[in-house]
Amino acid sequence: MSWEPIDVATEQPYQVLIGSGVSRLLPEFLDGVDRVAIIHPPGLASLLPAITAGLEQQVTAIRVPEAEAGKTAEVLQGCWEALAGAGFTRSDAVLGLGGGATTDLAGFVAATWLRGVRYIALPTSLLAMVDAAVGGKTGINLSAGKNLVGAFHEPFTVLGDLDFLETLPPDELRSGLAEVLKCGFIADPAILDEFEAAPAEAMRPGSDLQARLIRRAVSVKAAVVSADLRERTSDGSQIGREALNYGHTLGHAIERQQHFQWRHGEAVSVGMVFAAELARRLDLIGPDLVERHRSVLGTAGLPTRYTDGAWLDLRASMSLDKKSRGSRLRFVLLRALGVPTIAADPCEGVLADAFLGLNEA
Repeated sequence: MSWEPIDVATEQPYQVLIGSGVSRLLPEFLDGVDRVAIIHPPGLASLLPAITAGLEQQVTAIRVPEAEAGKTAEVLQGCWEALAGAGFTRSDAVLGLGGGATTDLAGFVAATWLRGVRYIALPTSLLAMVDAAVGGKTGINLSAGKNLVGAFHEPFTVLGDLDFLETLPPDELRSGLAEVLKCGFIADPAILDEFEAAPAEAMRPGSDLQARLIRRAVSVKAAVVSADLRERTSDGSQIGREALNYGHTLGHAIERQQHFQWRHGEAVSVGMVFAAELARRLDLIGPDLVERHRSVLGTAGLPTRYTDGAWLDLRASMSLDKKSRGSRLRFVLLRALGVPTIAADPCEGVLADAFLGLNEA
């Protein structure tokens, strides 16, 4: 079986392979490696025998907590200690097996161990396949906010095995679909068209349509990060990697307020509707595009409202967002479908009104 690679032409070029059974190619990407550490959550321990079958390398399995609970300084130090105990050198490799939180952590372990070793991402969730595992952003959380400590460290390769999605819980699949649909809003409207034409098929694991949408979303991210790996080119109408943060400013604040009990895609879904409401109030888009956000995301089973109403707490959290410049907030908005822009330091009254608009429709 062959898989058509998606090229990511960054400083250290690599490929993303998406397809059924693609994880079987792992041995090809460990050539010259003596040891490989597989960082994984407890629930995926059962996959290790199949993943490691046929490997000639010495394998060190490092079990870490599930989801965001694994992205802490304490867990990070435990991973370093495990590598030290196993005698890992710069010629060895780290593999991240799991969802987006695990691949974020594993990538940061690889980035910081001996100032950088080979990293391979083996994402098992839709969210990780289309977002976290692609692009080279790695990191951990602090109590003050999400992903505040991290590094850019490009993977050696990303193996997106669609077979893993067959057993993914429906809520996790929907969470990942939020990032797929985000790519439709910011860059590739055909994603939205195809989803709207057959939403049930798009949400069915193993369907040709879902595989096609995943590849389209990964291609969007690959193109964006190839042009702007380190998120430095947003200037005026030139929007670089920052465009990928659409919906994330409020989304990250919601995740923190919910103590990370909301899934990332759920929070980003609300964040995208908020961004659309804000863009409408700034006369960038019309009400039809705002409604399309609600319709598409709602059809996917994602939340489009936020009833907590704790605007002041959310506003304070947004000040810690990585896109902020000093005390000034920056929002990725749309000025047309597929055409992102940056709104710097919007009026506080407009922000609060856009938040209220979440629940008015």
